Amino acid sequence: MTSRRIRAVVVAYSSGTYLHDLVASFPVASKDPVAVTVVDNGSTDGTQDWVRAQSGLELLESGRNLGYGGAANLGAVGVQEQWLLVVNPDITLHEHALDLLLDAAERWPSAAVLGPRIITDGRVYPSARELPSLGRGMGHALFGWFWPANPWTASYRRERGEPVEGVVGWLSGSCLLLRRDAFEAVGGFDEAYFMYFEDTDLCARLGRAGYDVVYAPDAVAAHHGGHSTVHHASAMTKVHHASAYLYLSRQYAGLRWLPLRAVLRAGLAARYVLATRIGRLRDGAQPTRPA
Repeated sequence: MTSRRIRAVVVAYSSGTYLHDLVASFPVASKDPVAVTVVDNGSTDGTQDWVRAQSGLELLESGRNLGYGGAANLGAVGVQEQWLLVVNPDITLHEHALDLLLDAAERWPSAAVLGPRIITDGRVYPSARELPSLGRGMGHALFGWFWPANPWTASYRRERGEPVEGVVGWLSGSCLLLRRDAFEAVGGFDEAYFMYFEDTDLCARLGRAGYDVVYAPDAVAAHHGGHSTVHHASAMTKVHHASAYLYLSRQYAGLRWLPLRAVLRAGLAARYVLATRIGRLRDGAQPTRPA
């Protein structure tokens, strides 16, 4: 049996009481103590003072907003535990969630990353998906607005049927249990992604390196979502589309794909304009990780 020691790396950015709830959920989620490092990306709400006042929490102040992957990489430097839990501060772990993820890791010895079932607003969020492809991505982008059940979106989001444990393309970065040596072997998160698609890219690289990406829905986490992006919704939508282009353009690199990349850039720019206009008309917060 492998070690079950976990180091949680939490990237905080004015996370408020969400972070308090996450930290309180660790003893509920794991029968063993969880070491916790909070990487603060420049909070202005007193997050740093709260972390300093808590016994057993380590605080790393980045000095500036490094983005999600960059901050997570900083928190992972020098970690000795075998497992890294990279987790959003607005996640609350359900009972035994970490123990169940580790149980799944025993069943999947080639797994480098495992993710729980994520519940948002009382519903299962499609956090385990297929890797984006050109056809699947274009169909989802074009038809997902008004035809949610279209085959491209259904294929990409894997929403049909009961959640089943097994290998998937990628997992939501809001809660990832990572085998530390595998994470280090592929160089951690690619910091070219400031936010969004860093999870997709990491899972794709782990898959290419021969590891499994495993969805373990017996473990459950609640994602409250949008706490740090709601006040910057337009900017975050722009970042999301820029990251989408970065990911897809890398899948179609080289001169022969130059016309396709131009079409991708134009299409994503148009989608950003449409998303911004729709966002202005829609009440409520934007999700932390757009669909």
